[in-house]
Amino acid sequence: MTIVSFLLIGWILSWFKFEQLFIQAFQELFNKTITKASYYFIFFCIGLIGDIVLLLNGSFLEMM
Repeated sequence: MTIVSFLLIGWILSWFKFEQLFIQAFQELFNKTITKASYYFIFFCIGLIGDIVLLLNGSFLEMM
């Protein structure tokens, strides 16, 4: 459920051109070029980590 939440947050932020800011900042900080797919993949990974943490705490099963 957290994965869907973070992907939704990433999509809503893209309405305000946040992905362009994120891509440019990533390029300036790490000297690597990324795409919009990488932008959404990062939000997916953050959500996945959140789901894993909830699962390990036992909170994930209570939510369902």
